[in-house]
Amino acid sequence: MKRPWTLPILFLLCGSAVAAVFGRSPGQAAVILPVFVLLAAVNSPLVFPRSIGAGEARRLGATDGRPIVFWRPGCTYCLRLRARLGRDARRLHWVDIWHDPAGAAEVRAANDGDETVPTVFVAGRPHVNPDPEWVRAQLSA
Repeated sequence: MKRPWTLPILFLLCGSAVAAVFGRSPGQAAVILPVFVLLAAVNSPLVFPRSIGAGEARRLGATDGRPIVFWRPGCTYCLRLRARLGRDARRLHWVDIWHDPAGAAEVRAANDGDETVPTVFVAGRPHVNPDPEWVRAQLSA
């Protein structure tokens, strides 16, 4: 199982190395390092709402009718969905497939064995990489 913090830690380590090697002065290093810190933050699980297990997400989704988003850290399409949803993202149920094996199995079952994310389940039907505006419309429906 891949760890969700691997990519952000790599960005921080690479940023430190690049700042140390190419930063000829403390000012240059102070410009380089924040870029890598920003990349690490954007690719970390902190950008996404709290992830829950697939079983709990199914139970809550059946109760409140809200969509379930299966995602993984480092996925640019997941980040795009999260960013375009803005505050509405907190109204969805998020399942990190790297953290929840049952969630990964659900995504593979919906995508012919592939772990393609984001996969959004609305009323029990999977939608792979849907348009963020469509997902937002599902919240108001």
